[in-house]
Amino acid sequence: MLIGELAERTGTSVRLLRHYERAGLLRPERLPNGYREYADPDTAVVLRIRALLAAGLPTRVIRQVLPCTTDGAAVQPCPGVLDALRAQLSDLDRRATELAAAREVLRETIAGAEARTAPAATPR
Repeated sequence: MLIGELAERTGTSVRLLRHYERAGLLRPERLPNGYREYADPDTAVVLRIRALLAAGLPTRVIRQVLPCTTDGAAVQPCPGVLDALRAQLSDLDRRATELAAAREVLRETIAGAEARTAPAATPR
C-alpha cells in the first residue's frame, strides 16, 4: 500500500509517517518510481508507535522497544528494554514532581496577587 492509504488506515498524517521513517521506526520498501510501499503489518506498527508516543516515550526509546512489541502492543522482555522503560518512567516521575512544584508556586503567586488586589473592607 502507498503512504496515503497507510495514513488513512491509521488516522496518521503522511507527514508523521515520513517522520517515523526518518526516526527509524518504519522501513517501507521503495518502488522503482521512488514511492514508499508499506506492507499490511505496517498498519499495526504505526498504531503501536502512536500508543507508545501517547505513553510519553520519545522516538529514541520507541526505536528500541518497538521490535519487542507484539500485535497487541504488549512489550516482551528484550535485552535493555526494561532498563529503557524504567529510565523513561523515572524521567516522567521527575518531571511530574517539577510540574507539581511549579503549579504550587503559581497557585501561591495568584493567591498573593488576588489578596493584594482585593478591595479593602470599609468600616461600618
